[in-house]
Amino acid sequence: MINVRAYAAQKTAAPLEPFQFQRRELRDHDVLLDILYCGVCHSDLHQVKNEWGTSIFPMVPGHEIIGRVSRAGSQVKRFKVGSIAGVGCFVDSCRQCLSCRKGDEQFCERVLWTYNAQEDAQTPTYGGYSTQIVVDETYALKIDPRLPLARVAPLLCAGITTYSPLRHWKVAKGQQVAVMGLGGLGHMAVKLADSFGAEVTMLSTSAAKQSDARRLGAAHFVLSSDAAALGRLKNHFDFILDTISAPHNLNTYLQLLKIDASMVLVGVPPQAPSLDAFTLISKRRRLGGSLIGGIAETQEMLDYCAKKNLLADVEVIPIQKINQAYNRMLKGDVRYRFVIDLKTL
Repeated sequence: MINVRAYAAQKTAAPLEPFQFQRRELRDHDVLLDILYCGVCHSDLHQVKNEWGTSIFPMVPGHEIIGRVSRAGSQVKRFKVGSIAGVGCFVDSCRQCLSCRKGDEQFCERVLWTYNAQEDAQTPTYGGYSTQIVVDETYALKIDPRLPLARVAPLLCAGITTYSPLRHWKVAKGQQVAVMGLGGLGHMAVKLADSFGAEVTMLSTSAAKQSDARRLGAAHFVLSSDAAALGRLKNHFDFILDTISAPHNLNTYLQLLKIDASMVLVGVPPQAPSLDAFTLISKRRRLGGSLIGGIAETQEMLDYCAKKNLLADVEVIPIQKINQAYNRMLKGDVRYRFVIDLKTL
């Protein structure tokens, strides 16, 4: 077994603290990554607080992982020692179901999440707030080593979470697209939608974020508290991406869609939202959801972002400041993703 240092929450809403555990020894197709950076996702905070009711403790969060291969199993073909690799939100799946065969492993009924899951009855999965991780090469991603790796890490969740719905709903040049919420997800959504040629409007509760929104690629900025401004946008958008994880009224924003247009949820508020069916029926609008992406699509996204130089805006922190980072994240005090430098562990 491989001894690993980490930071973990020992119980619901507990502060993270130093923790040690063991990773499995390498199998034939496994690689061992020495973790360099790990992004801090808002879902990490949800899980530590057990807001979704599925948390397993002790918990080592982290699913935006960049590392260097330090060992490789005897049958590994895609990586060699010294390669830079990424690990996203899941580390295995059944490999046989329709979702897996289609490359949508994230929808597999037996998908194995990178943390807060059970590899077997005795072995929980532990995430990237740690010094090393073992993963089958099939579920590792190739990373361009020439990029600033701390800024690549959030692409493994925030990047693919926004790229996948923009691609699936065929956002393209000339379309009117709104992004709701300028945070870790929203800032990547703006960059990506703009790169696809859409005319992007940022809908935000914070006037202070207007200059950032425009810098990131938004052509327009509208305060969501400005009822008159929202009223002028009724029936305006071809596509809306909702990245907000706080409670909000979906009906307010659904009215902004054109006939046959779609609004897609990627943020997860703590309470279930209410929905006025007539808002959908009146214009044949659609409300959908999207969950990260499969391995092939995630690699496609990473390659696209490398080509277009689309990287996350990050604040790099030592692991010892993770609890302060969580408190700041609750206040929206991050531009736009915390990333842990694992050298500090």
